[in-house]
Amino acid sequence: MLTNEEVAQTIINQFGEAVGEFDDPFDLLTFTASRDQIVPLVRFLNEHTTYQFSFLTDITAIHYPDSAGREFCVVYHLHSLVNNFRLRIKVYLAAEDIHIPTLTPLFASANWMERETFDLFGVIFDGHPDLRRILNMEEMDYHPMRKEYPLEDATREDKIDALFGR
Repeated sequence: MLTNEEVAQTIINQFGEAVGEFDDPFDLLTFTASRDQIVPLVRFLNEHTTYQFSFLTDITAIHYPDSAGREFCVVYHLHSLVNNFRLRIKVYLAAEDIHIPTLTPLFASANWMERETFDLFGVIFDGHPDLRRILNMEEMDYHPMRKEYPLEDATREDKIDALFGR
């Protein structure tokens, strides 16, 4: 049976400084990786004779507008069906450069997930065969899951500030 420590140590031995911030919330091995090593890392985990992370469960993103230089986080979930073991990989990107290599050559399922992440967050997957909106209209000039909107509607007149502690 695989342990988080064993898998983490193998990844550290193979990728060194390109990986870090290891944690295991709810016993799910979670760590960060550099953008330029995400494809070699996922390939290594997929082709590893013992680990065999052959199922890409999900690709998504998170927007942290207040984290300078790390405004976007692309999150990958992988599953080893042979070992019934899951892990999470996070890649942080700056808002000025939200490009990351595609995983479509490794997983056909990445096609839809990357298109969805592009559509909702605006993350650009370099090398993707058909990167265009999948859920929203092509005419949209924004990405709806970004936190780029005011927290309150300034046009509302039915709110009494005293009721909200102001």
